Amino acid sequence: MILGLDGIEVGLLIVFMCLFGGIMSGFPVAFAIGGAGIISFGIIAALDSAGILIHQAIDSGSAEYGALVADGIARDAISVFRYPELPRVEEALFPGGWELAVDRNLSFIVNRMNERVIAGASIETLLAVAMFVMMGITLERSKIANDLLTTMARLFGPLPGGLAVSIVIVGAFLAASTGIVGATVVTMGLLALPTMLRNGYSPELSTGVIAASGTLGQIIPPSIVIVLLGTLAGDLYSTAQEQRAQFVGCGDALTYLGKPAVVSVGTLFQAALLPGIMLAFLYAAYAFGFALLNPSKAPPVIFADDKPSLITRSDALTWFLFAPVGIIVAVVIAVQAGFVGSQSVQVSAFSASGQTASLRTNVSEQCSAAMIDLHGQEAWDTAVAEQAEIEASGGVVASRELTTEERDVLRQEVVANAPAIGSGIATLFVLLALVLTTARGVNPMASPAPLIVGGLGVVLAFAIDIALLGPLTSSGTTFVLMAIPLALVAYGLRTAFGRLAQNELLRVVFPPLVLIVAVLGSILGGITNPTPAAALGAGGAIMLAAYRKLREDQKSGKWILIASFSIIILIIFGVNFDLRVGVGTTTIADRIAMLIAQASYHIAFGGLLYACWVLFKTGVLPPVVRETAKVTSMVFTILIGSQLLNLVVISFGGEHYIQEFLRSFDSEIKVFLIVMLVLFILGFVLDFLEIIYIVIPIVGPVIYGGTMDPKWVTIMIAVNLQTSFLTPPFGFALFYLRGVAPKEVTTGHIYRGVLPFVLIQIAGLGLLWMFPGVVSIVPDLLPNN
Repeated sequence: MILGLDGIEVGLLIVFMCLFGGIMSGFPVAFAIGGAGIISFGIIAALDSAGILIHQAIDSGSAEYGALVADGIARDAISVFRYPELPRVEEALFPGGWELAVDRNLSFIVNRMNERVIAGASIETLLAVAMFVMMGITLERSKIANDLLTTMARLFGPLPGGLAVSIVIVGAFLAASTGIVGATVVTMGLLALPTMLRNGYSPELSTGVIAASGTLGQIIPPSIVIVLLGTLAGDLYSTAQEQRAQFVGCGDALTYLGKPAVVSVGTLFQAALLPGIMLAFLYAAYAFGFALLNPSKAPPVIFADDKPSLITRSDALTWFLFAPVGIIVAVVIAVQAGFVGSQSVQVSAFSASGQTASLRTNVSEQCSAAMIDLHGQEAWDTAVAEQAEIEASGGVVASRELTTEERDVLRQEVVANAPAIGSGIATLFVLLALVLTTARGVNPMASPAPLIVGGLGVVLAFAIDIALLGPLTSSGTTFVLMAIPLALVAYGLRTAFGRLAQNELLRVVFPPLVLIVAVLGSILGGITNPTPAAALGAGGAIMLAAYRKLREDQKSGKWILIASFSIIILIIFGVNFDLRVGVGTTTIADRIAMLIAQASYHIAFGGLLYACWVLFKTGVLPPVVRETAKVTSMVFTILIGSQLLNLVVISFGGEHYIQEFLRSFDSEIKVFLIVMLVLFILGFVLDFLEIIYIVIPIVGPVIYGGTMDPKWVTIMIAVNLQTSFLTPPFGFALFYLRGVAPKEVTTGHIYRGVLPFVLIQIAGLGLLWMFPGVVSIVPDLLPNN
């Protein structure tokens, strides 16, 4: 034994020393990881063949070991950490030689590559990484971030600490559009740091708020960290819970947990939303408080070319607060009262199956004891009572196919109870009404007549829906009846958009905000999964960047606007009409809708190609494509290399050894704290990609195999990595900022500046620890993917 260490412990040290050496060598990290795996395996194999590495394994043939098994202790629960007094037996790390280990694990590594990199279930989600990267880089290279920063600085600058607050808001915007920490920190460092220093802001506050806001991209969706963590967390959680169920004597996780052991990237996006907003709010609150206590270090800033506002306080409150809130509250009340809602008349062709018990009770005695321990005696007794009642009434009624008459009766009941206003029409016209009220507030001195006409169109639409439309009204009839209200609203919107375009804040913020809402809304609302949403974001970012470039060159961007409008038409017709061809129930209205949808698709696709041509001609697209290819290639190369490194750890039992050590603690809270501490320290020297693909697969089966909510575990890990990215002296965000900071800003300024934000991060972790419901509120309210 070397230095009294077990052979597996020496092997783990060799692996991590080779990994850190490869990273510190300056060799590209993506290749250093795979190289570290090969080199470390060669060293371990050589030492093992020479008889130097000896593993002190438990003697499974000893009487003491047999006594533990006879007492009912599972073999997987017996380890050298829980029972150090058990007899040991010396054995080589590779009992059959390293050649056998290679032969045995070659098929394993091929299968792992196939599952996680080439054609597995997670590859579709990983494709979202490339498109989210392209979305973020396109927005950054098209100077949209610069516009956002300038506009927010003018808006909040007159407030104490206003520039710092504007940095936090723009950081949250960029986090929701890029998800790339380095790009956000560098962009804001180049754009905002000189402006803050020039206006009398202290270097500490300036650098601290920029570095902290840049790291929001790790937690605010669509975060690449969440995407990559989610692809692993789903597999780790389901596998770990299946093993946990079998360990306690239950057949599967569904029986033991009473629910499927599933967690998706979409659900994690929902879970990350509130924690991300909470951290951004804490950053802004600190900046504002710092300015109040130290006014000389964060003074108000009034730009010389600022124009006085023509909007009175009364008009602003009326049209920007009371009118929108009143409309939204009225709709919410109408929904709660059943006046607004879905008018779908679809009924199932099969009867509902009989009610089942909340928990499966026909299980073994060992499993029932474990389920009582997990769910509580009250929940178990309730399930037993439910099962007894079901059996007394003849058992669970199986589902059967309904007759035509039964389906007609059900459909008539649905029609009779349908809301007066459909949810689709309500959503569309409420959004249009909000646009009209906002336009009125932007320029209250202008004539309100066109906006009033648009408002009358909204009222007329609701009146027609109540009086003439019903659940059985065809899509074609609905479209014809709504033509006049839509025409009136379009007349008002033409004036409204012109006035909105005159407002600098709305002109700059509204387009990227719409894109972000469209991407996140489709994911958080359960409409689609992250990959199609990422494609929408990438395409929208390209069209948005092209439109900005055309306007910058004083050229018309009408074709981009027409293409964007075509996408809206395509979505509307796709939702309201059956666009399938060759279906026996296809109507004339569906055929007309199909032609319109096809025309809209080709116009939208042509607009996207035109946008690509504009960006290519102006020199924006080539670097965007190169940077996207570089980042995406790095991600997938690290993924492949990390699988190879993990295989080395698995080959000599290192993964199992670490998991045994963690499971030796009786409290899963202690285990989780140890893992969090290790991840925090590793975050100083390893990028999040290496941590996710190398460390999480090793510790994941333990931390995801307990009773803790997998959503909460994943978000805590993401916030923890974000904290380590900020912490001196090794935080990655600090090096990004140091590379673009002016010479008068020292490393000491940066370190002192980020320390308060590190404490805020720790406070945020503490809040999530004490109030885990912050993570689960949004997933509980929204549909899960």
